[in-house]
Amino acid sequence: MANPLLNDDAFSKASRAGWAAPEPSTRVDRSTRIDPIDDGPVSTWHSQTMTVSGTATATGVLFVLLLAAATAGWMSIDDTTTQFPPLAFVGVLVGLGCVFGLMFKPMLAKYLAPVYALAQGFFVGAVSKAYNDMYDGIVVQAAGATVATFLVMLVLYRTQIIKVTDRFRRIVIGATLGVMLLYAVSFIIRLVAGSSAVGFLNSPSALGILFSVFVCGLAAMNLALDFDFIERGSKQGLPKGMEWFAAFGLMVTIIWLYLEILRLLAKLNRR
Repeated sequence: MANPLLNDDAFSKASRAGWAAPEPSTRVDRSTRIDPIDDGPVSTWHSQTMTVSGTATATGVLFVLLLAAATAGWMSIDDTTTQFPPLAFVGVLVGLGCVFGLMFKPMLAKYLAPVYALAQGFFVGAVSKAYNDMYDGIVVQAAGATVATFLVMLVLYRTQIIKVTDRFRRIVIGATLGVMLLYAVSFIIRLVAGSSAVGFLNSPSALGILFSVFVCGLAAMNLALDFDFIERGSKQGLPKGMEWFAAFGLMVTIIWLYLEILRLLAKLNRR
């Protein structure tokens, strides 16, 4: 699933009073020697600001949880029956709930992001085991390709070969929302008309492979948006809690990228 969460709207939500309100002035009116009237003390719950290193730490914690849950999801599939565990679908629903919750309440990321990592990790582990049973070694290839893509995008962003402008941001977010809508509509169509109704999404045909390549590229471009959000947030002094929100967004993108690469490799193995 894609990640249009780390956008300018998140900045505005993070800057509202009570979440990132500035400290009140302590100056005294020299003409009257009386303290200026104010609205009372402002909460200093988020007195520290967001940093790149803090975001990296939060990301590391989330991925430890993700890998632990993925291991449990992998082991939940019995090699003799290969039945997909119902708990994995529960993980998807819980993950979606966390995503929608953080769209409106990013300040809850410190609590909901770990829940998302555990829930989605179990699903990713179960899916990975199912794919690996069909195509031995495909999970290692997909994981390696995901790590390589992440590193390449990080280098391209840091060297400014890829610059995240407003136009770039609008195009990537628009295309991402379009893919999400396509997936949602295709899911509904499959429920009504059967799994073959939108066959090109999973088809090893040239069209199906080109579509997967496009989506993998789009997911990679979302990494640039994530890096940009983290850098801008640290420079603009967003509250410390936004580190968890940024880490959550980065994890959403990486999971999406991994699953799309897994799907692409499966198509290539079926040709």
